Amino acid sequence: MQWTQVTVKTESEAVEAVSFILNDLGATGVKIEDAKDFEKLRPGKFGAHGEIIDPNDIPHLEKGAAVTAYYPQNIFVPEILPTIKQRVLALKEFGLDPGAGEVVTSAVSDENWATAWKKYYHPVRVTRHLTVVPDWEEYQAAQDDERVIYLDPGMAFGTGTHPTTKLMLQALEMTLRGNETVLDVGTGSGVLSIAARLLGAAKVNAYDVDDVAVKSALDNIELNPKAQPIKVAANDLLAGIHEQVDVIVANILAEIIIPLVPQAFENLKNNGYFLCSGIIADKIQVVTEAIENQGFVIEEKMQIKDWYGVIARKPLPDE
Repeated sequence: MQWTQVTVKTESEAVEAVSFILNDLGATGVKIEDAKDFEKLRPGKFGAHGEIIDPNDIPHLEKGAAVTAYYPQNIFVPEILPTIKQRVLALKEFGLDPGAGEVVTSAVSDENWATAWKKYYHPVRVTRHLTVVPDWEEYQAAQDDERVIYLDPGMAFGTGTHPTTKLMLQALEMTLRGNETVLDVGTGSGVLSIAARLLGAAKVNAYDVDDVAVKSALDNIELNPKAQPIKVAANDLLAGIHEQVDVIVANILAEIIIPLVPQAFENLKNNGYFLCSGIIADKIQVVTEAIENQGFVIEEKMQIKDWYGVIARKPLPDE
């Protein structure tokens, strides 16, 4: 079967938004190439047979990012290209830099699609305790307290090492002490749910509005027996969810965090934590204002380059 490949040349800060646009217009999956994924890599066992390779020798983007979507034959791509271009350039209105926003197309076979993205994905130590490893790589933990998350992002999700994901992995590591109940909103690949369980959470329920994300999360959970069980279901944020939990984590866009804030407050126990990321610098003030106006206390603002994460706490009644 032939697919049409649509590649949007953009900047690192816009990859999640561009991916959403492409998926929203019918893509069966996306591949993300981001120059920043290589910035901190050092020579390691990146070869096909475990040999030491310098990451600089691995073909990759030198700057910026590219999001490639795959459309099946039943979608007439020329018809949706103008919409893709318009929506990508409109990201400026939301404080995101889409970069060149250039859109190019080509044909690709099933075989090329299934393997093209693997050369960009290698084991990465993302926090003190958490390492993300592609499921096709062999990896030996370097320390006793290192937790290894195995992922197969397939064609729908990135590597799990985007700054927004790193921020939430760090926030979970800072917040969890053991036996917590956790809600993961907009779970995507399921990486945050898996991390929460490996860090000691007793129960994790994960939700995503996208059925592709639900399947991806379930597949990745299967790769991590130590993190099971985790419940995954399709849901629009926390609409219709009414349960009191210790921690809610959400790695989504700022515009989606704001309507989530009152839902998170309702579903948290007193003294529970709301962890959120996906917030570009231009949006951090409006997001923190929405969080504080709801009654949360902001314990920590975290930053990696232009991206922010927030650790907020639902106060006790007598505070």
